[in-house]
Amino acid sequence: MWLWRCLQSGDHLICSQDVFGSTRVMLNNYITKFGVEVTYVPLTDLDAWQQAVQPNTKMLFCETPSNPMSEIADLEALSAISKQAGALFVVDNCFCTPILQKPLRWGADIVVHSATKYLDGQGRCLGGAVVGSNELMDKLVGFLRAAGPSMSPFNAWVFLKGLETLRIRMQAHSANAAELANWLNAHPKVGKVFYAGLEDHPGHQLAKKQQTDFGGVVSFTVEGGREQAWSVLDSTKVISLTANLGDTKTTIVHPATTTHGRLSDEDRQQAGITDNLIRVAVGLEDIIDIKNDLKRGLDLI
Repeated sequence: MWLWRCLQSGDHLICSQDVFGSTRVMLNNYITKFGVEVTYVPLTDLDAWQQAVQPNTKMLFCETPSNPMSEIADLEALSAISKQAGALFVVDNCFCTPILQKPLRWGADIVVHSATKYLDGQGRCLGGAVVGSNELMDKLVGFLRAAGPSMSPFNAWVFLKGLETLRIRMQAHSANAAELANWLNAHPKVGKVFYAGLEDHPGHQLAKKQQTDFGGVVSFTVEGGREQAWSVLDSTKVISLTANLGDTKTTIVHPATTTHGRLSDEDRQQAGITDNLIRVAVGLEDIIDIKNDLKRGLDLI
């Protein structure tokens, strides 16, 4: 919705290459049909962002932490690049929510959320949120009135009720995720853990600067390939097997065949989505139960 309102034929969009799979599908299959050119760059490579700027660049877009690799964007630096180019800087803040990160304070022009995730917190409704200056939002409201992509009053009420517990939920998600990430990091059947809360994560210090905590999503690779990853997922009894995230209940997914399954092999490779990668959106259950549920599958590898 906000893309259609902010861009027009002949414009150029720079996007981080490791955004959510459906975002790339939308850009590749639909936005480009309206004459918008899209260039993908590595999220953390500031030189690549700068070099990608063209005279017709009108928007820089990223999500941070990225889904599912938890890479961290330097928001101040990307804001400076966008301002120099005369372009809008848009940030998908779904993983952190406004509780853990406020991109507008770091120079973003527009912040977007999948309200279906943490803003609701229980997977009850589909919806989204777009935040920015009065000037920019007034333009979006005009589009909403003409095109009609607005949620029902009941769904809006559900999301508002979810916001009442958002702070305490995000604190609990982050605490559980941090403990799980450290546990996975020491497990002999786990190859690499992707979570910015780990001190050896390349974006750890930047995340500490921009965020008040590290969020609830942990991704990791296992020994072997797709079959071994699937065996971990299939062995879970407490954790829900679903591509959604942000619920009070822990969810688990195999990104290569679900959230990023519609991407080409090349696009998945660019985004670091391997066949042995697993993403866990850590919920609010007792962390011992979450560990034991994953241990069951990991012990089978």
